[in-house]
Amino acid sequence: MIRIILLLLGLLTTPCVAQTCEPREENGFTLRKEHDSLYYLNDWRLPYPVYQFQTGDVDGDGRIDAMVGVIKSTRYYPEKGRRLFIFKQVNKKARPMWLGSKLGGILEDFRFIDGRIRGLERANDSLYVVAEYKWGGFGMDFDHYLIKGTDKQTATKYFSQ
Repeated sequence: MIRIILLLLGLLTTPCVAQTCEPREENGFTLRKEHDSLYYLNDWRLPYPVYQFQTGDVDGDGRIDAMVGVIKSTRYYPEKGRRLFIFKQVNKKARPMWLGSKLGGILEDFRFIDGRIRGLERANDSLYVVAEYKWGGFGMDFDHYLIKGTDKQTATKYFSQ
């Protein structure tokens, strides 16, 4: 009740980034933070820091999916890095479609645009690429580069378009 009153008075706002403690709801998915390295997507436990959360129809089946960027190591990439997880919603529960280790390069950030996932990726210490990926049946398949072999500032500009 107090929360509703505060919302009505404009004293409480709903944040729009994954790093906050307030639940973020988007298209039937709710991302809730317990602490810095424990989140829940609906009922799915994500024991990792989250840097990004978006929704959209990744696989083209007409239903909204959730894309969650997490920071974790993997079996084949033991150094912690930014990864992309994609979830479907089944009976209001989050179920994994793809728990990706890697897209192409070293993932810095991602966006969902026009049915594709756009990745800002580091190719090496000084070169960056912006690539787009589409659903390939099981996971993401490379589609095309928007730009490659460029500095971070230029890549970020292409990534944001």
